[in-house]
Amino acid sequence: MFTPWALNKLQHLTLDYMKITCAGKECYGWLAVHRINFALGVFHAILAVILLGVRSSKDGRAPIQNGFWGPKIIGWLGLIVVSFLIPDRFFMVWGNYFALIGAVLFLLLGLVLLVDLAHTWAEYCLEKIELNDSKGWRGVLIGSTLGMFVASFAMTIVMYIFFAHSGCGMNQAAITINLLLIFIVSFISVHPTVQEFNPQAGLAQSAMVAIYCSYLTMSAVSMEPDDKQCNPLVRARGTRRASVIIGAIVTMLTIAYTTTRAATQGVALGSRGNGNYSQLRLEEPEHGLVTQQPDSSRREMRAEALRAAVDSGSLPASALDESDDDESDDERTSKDDERGRTQYDYTLFHIIFLLATAWVATLLTMKMDVDGGDPSDPNDFAPVGRTYWASWVKIVSSWVCYTIYTWSLVAPAFMPDRFGY
Repeated sequence: MFTPWALNKLQHLTLDYMKITCAGKECYGWLAVHRINFALGVFHAILAVILLGVRSSKDGRAPIQNGFWGPKIIGWLGLIVVSFLIPDRFFMVWGNYFALIGAVLFLLLGLVLLVDLAHTWAEYCLEKIELNDSKGWRGVLIGSTLGMFVASFAMTIVMYIFFAHSGCGMNQAAITINLLLIFIVSFISVHPTVQEFNPQAGLAQSAMVAIYCSYLTMSAVSMEPDDKQCNPLVRARGTRRASVIIGAIVTMLTIAYTTTRAATQGVALGSRGNGNYSQLRLEEPEHGLVTQQPDSSRREMRAEALRAAVDSGSLPASALDESDDDESDDERTSKDDERGRTQYDYTLFHIIFLLATAWVATLLTMKMDVDGGDPSDPNDFAPVGRTYWASWVKIVSSWVCYTIYTWSLVAPAFMPDRFGY
């Protein structure tokens, strides 16, 4: 959407009725990106309202979530068409204010999920070690912790060598602060006071936070403009296209993970353990003495008992027909894991994706820098996030992530009644 080729194709689809311009000047897709993401956001907002209050697949609205793909795709395409009929002035306001607010909320949600993932991973490994005294899981925990710390320090060294030359004060400060924060959060995680109130805290969580924040910092310095000769990737023509493609892939994978995890689990919004939604059974309970009979065996035994009762005259023959209806209901229930309760909140699912559309639109358009790509070249790649704004967002995000993680470590000491350690 940021090249003349894409814009010309889009204008031809409208039979050249609509010219994509910003205040009379070509904006290389700024409005087009916001229009498409706005249409997708409205689509998810409508579904969020329609599915509000659905708690099981017995609700007549439940099939809308997992079916009706044809009508939903047609509706989404219709919203895209309608979005291109809305005046440009509306998207100037939408893109600069409302989409920015949604992007910030989505970014904070992703950071909370990262911290939650760090704690979940460490606690899962510790649980396996305590239950089975497993040397394998102990090796996995220690090896992954050391590996993530080594990778964090390796990225730091690479950043100092290639992106922290003389005159690159922004990069030097960002890299140094990130390194200091790694040591600070690692020290806090093993502090005796933190261990007393939060015994499951440790270096494993710190390592995961460290490698993610180091990645954010490295992504920030490698995607900034090269006006101060601080980004050799921009000058290296052989790796420029590869870095743009890799950056776009990593960005989209991060967005996909955040939306999927937040929407289906709702951890960051406090829906864990509230009892409103069923959980997938990952492991069947193991028993040493009693084993459950298969459903088919129970149905056969029940059918035989009913036939015997009918033959003896204890029950009417219609009881056999009722039995067949019950068996068909059992088969439907066994195939439908949401007949009792839904696995996740459908409305929350679409709200998360609504915020994701705002983040994607903001990332692609906020303070677009033409130095990142030559708009006169129709074959050039439009870089995703190669602006100082995007670089600073990643740097500040890493600091916020450290802050959230630190609070998760010290909060039990300040509010012991709210935590069950």
